[in-house]
Amino acid sequence: MKTISENACFGGVQGVYSHASKATGTDMTFGLFLPAEAKDGPVPVLWFLAGLTCTHENAMTKAGAQAHAAAQGIALVFPDTSPRGDGVADDDAFDMGQGAGFYLNATEAPWAKHFRMWDYLADDLPAALADMPLDRERQAITGHSMGGHGALTLAMGLPGRFRSVSAFSPICNPMQSDWGRKQFTGYLGADESTWTKHDASVQMRETGFAGPMLLDTGTDDQFYDLLRPGAMAEAIAARRQQAVMRLQPGYDHSYFFVSTFMEDHVDFHAEALYA
Repeated sequence: MKTISENACFGGVQGVYSHASKATGTDMTFGLFLPAEAKDGPVPVLWFLAGLTCTHENAMTKAGAQAHAAAQGIALVFPDTSPRGDGVADDDAFDMGQGAGFYLNATEAPWAKHFRMWDYLADDLPAALADMPLDRERQAITGHSMGGHGALTLAMGLPGRFRSVSAFSPICNPMQSDWGRKQFTGYLGADESTWTKHDASVQMRETGFAGPMLLDTGTDDQFYDLLRPGAMAEAIAARRQQAVMRLQPGYDHSYFFVSTFMEDHVDFHAEALYA
């Protein structure tokens, strides 16, 4: 693992690191915040998955999460959103290719060679963090937009891995959205039966999540119709899932929205992580 930078931050350290990923076949960059308590032993960890066009850096610099995580003694992991580099397939559209990995394992050319973000987050990056002072028995996950989609599907698709899950403006029902159908067809092919693992509303109806959930979406979100929060609300009700869904009046899709409610989400996860 290569250290790109380390900075003192709220009594802890905000680092940026890179490593060679077996899953993607590329070098991957991620951010890791360790609170002061990590000097004395493993601490709980909250994963933050970013959205379309983002890198590890967006949430790390804009969400304001470190102050709240430091207050709770929680580490933060900020992965990238896709493989990158020479030879990695890309697309001219912002919602496909580099920066738009959708947290799945692609099976179709030209994406299948490198776009294996599910395996990267489920196995590869956790293995790379093995020597870090992180408590693997106390993990939680959150994310924004495409990252909210990833947080929800990974939480439900990896039973027992995460104690709690939350999301800001998540893409809730990609199989019925232009933020999903296009990408799933390109990455996974035309057989829609292979898509269901990556649709949070479908997974909620089929499996649910064995823990608490918190979902926030702004009423003025410019992508509201693409996110389809109503589909998730219906699935939660049908499943009788333990969950809080909030529509925040006047808020949009930006990191101003995320940073406003970041403390709520960190505190929500801290309650589950320290239970």
